Amino acid sequence: MSSEPCLIHACPHPYYAPAGTRALCKKHFMDFLTWRRKKGGSAMFKKYGAMTMDERDPTVNEWAKTITVKE
Repeated sequence: MSSEPCLIHACPHPYYAPAGTRALCKKHFMDFLTWRRKKGGSAMFKKYGAMTMDERDPTVNEWAKTITVKE
């Protein structure tokens, strides 16, 4: 497993799953899946699954703007 940190600023948790060309911790990965489901249902899952890692980055960036981290 990678030692890459979660892409969410100030999140101390380790890498769990890829999010585009970066990585998310388990909590943020589950939040991302929930957000994708709400945003576009199963069609969004199919579309996202067919994208390359680089193509996924704008979707991940859009989601990351909705996250607030309490420091």
